[in-house]
Amino acid sequence: MTTTTMTKEELKKKVCQAIENRKADINALAETIWSEPELGYKETKTAQKVIDTFTQLGVPFKDKLALTGVKGRLKGGKGSQYSIAVIGELDAIICPDHPDASDLSGAAHCCGHNAQIANMMAVTMGLIDSGAMAYLSGDVVPFAVPAEEYVEIAYRSRLIEEKKIKYIGGKPELISRGEFDDIDMALQIHLTSVPNDRKNGFIELSTTSNGFIGKMIKYKGQSSHAAAAPHMGINALNAAMMGLMGVNAIRDTFQEKDYIRFHPIITQGGDLVNVVPSDVRMESYVRASNVPAMVDANERINRALKAGAMSVGATCEIKDLPGYLPLNNDPTLNKLMGENAQHLVGDENVWVGPHLTGSTDTGDLSHIMPVSHPWIGSIRGQLHGKDYTVFDKDMAYIRPAQMMACTIIDLLYDDAKEAKELLSNYKPLMNKEEYLAFLATFDK
Repeated sequence: MTTTTMTKEELKKKVCQAIENRKADINALAETIWSEPELGYKETKTAQKVIDTFTQLGVPFKDKLALTGVKGRLKGGKGSQYSIAVIGELDAIICPDHPDASDLSGAAHCCGHNAQIANMMAVTMGLIDSGAMAYLSGDVVPFAVPAEEYVEIAYRSRLIEEKKIKYIGGKPELISRGEFDDIDMALQIHLTSVPNDRKNGFIELSTTSNGFIGKMIKYKGQSSHAAAAPHMGINALNAAMMGLMGVNAIRDTFQEKDYIRFHPIITQGGDLVNVVPSDVRMESYVRASNVPAMVDANERINRALKAGAMSVGATCEIKDLPGYLPLNNDPTLNKLMGENAQHLVGDENVWVGPHLTGSTDTGDLSHIMPVSHPWIGSIRGQLHGKDYTVFDKDMAYIRPAQMMACTIIDLLYDDAKEAKELLSNYKPLMNKEEYLAFLATFDK
């Protein structure tokens, strides 16, 4: 089969129009995923929606990857020199106060992952409908991945004990299983909020973000009657509060450049009000902008937490879990994404953002391959909040897909010249073996 000559810019216009023509399908997919939010490693309905859409489009795929992941592949018509993943995350966050939250689980897509799946599929539709793959020297891998939100730690720890997974987060799990071995670079987006005094949305290119270490903390004391014989008990709740006070006492020793964050919750604070609490449990993250600071802050926080137990004669058991590594966006991918974004939404609506203190498991991926992960301003209210709502559907579901599709064309057009140059100059922060070795340090 021969193809007519088409310039790169003509091909971009054709793909963007193909995505625009699919707007009704893309919006419908985003909304049906929104209506059935599921938590990580449980996203069976959402995965089935991805499978059904791949099937309708004739895209070959693998499913049940890390329990629920679905991975498609579009073959380049001029060879498969490189592979570029377009990532969408399947899971929702827990936000029971949101009006559209699940009555059963409290899950809601006020994380915007439904938009990611819609964007991933919009890129796929645009490349297929336009015939663009015939001009590209490389493959495109639409990849729906599970469990980006680091929640339900106790449940996922049971999955680990049952050897169904090894890691809390979906991308570390997929990396460990070799599902990113055949991928050279990755693109994805996240939605973010727009101030009420701003009428239109924006595209913010991300640079770096925090990583974190996950923590499960258990204080063990001695139960006794809280009124008649408190002197016979050991109050584990007091131990936990002393531990938190200890962490607060060292907060001013953390350096601002490391963006340290520690934000615990008490998941079990006692059993009965008239019984001295003997079993108190907490969960938290220790976040930082770089791995050495994460490790150092975690050690110091552990000392403070254990000192709280020592102060009242309780014990403190701390289980550290591999969380997510800091995100480091590739500057070349960011440049291409930014240039395409400017053509789509105007220079005044595109900029480079500051360091983010939140975290994503795309940070893990960014340590072993080039990644670009911009933020798309298209919602009102707070991310992960009860007032989250999409106010600009085109900015949420269509423009990011066009931006990513155009960037893929930049990379894989003309014998994949741009991809070849990018990868020839790229040095990963870790190779896969080093990355897995770092995760293994938590396996104690």
